[in-house]
Amino acid sequence: QVQLVESGGGLVQAGTSLRLSCLASGPTFSSYYMGWFCQAPGKERELVAFIGWSGGATYYADSVKGRFTISRDNAKNSVYLQMNSLKPEDTAVYYCADRVRNSGSRFNPSGYQYWGQGTQVTVSS
Repeated sequence: QVQLVESGGGLVQAGTSLRLSCLASGPTFSSYYMGWFCQAPGKERELVAFIGWSGGATYYADSVKGRFTISRDNAKNSVYLQMNSLKPEDTAVYYCADRVRNSGSRFNPSGYQYWGQGTQVTVSS
C-alpha cells in the first residue's frame, strides 16, 4: 500500500511562492505518473500538473502554466510542486496522487490510485 504525505502548504500573500512536497512510502516508488490536484470549496478536484516516472513527461493546467513547476526525485521517493507568482484563485487544498496502474485517464482524479491527505494553500490579496 502506497502512502503519500504532503507538506509545504500555508497562508501567503499574492505574488509570493510556495513549494509543496510529497513523500511516498510503501512499495517501490515506480509509479507511471505522479500528479498534483487541487480542490477549492464547492468545486471539483482538478488536475494541476503531472509528471512521468523519468521526469521527462510533464503536463500543466493552463491556469498554472509558466508559474508552477512539477519535479520528482525518485531516489528520495518525492515529488514537488514549486508554485510561483501565487494568486488568490490558487487557494485550495492541494493533493498529491500516484498513478501506479495505467488505468483510466491521467488527466482525471479517477486515473490515480493513491492519494495524500492534502495540504491547504491560502493566498491572500
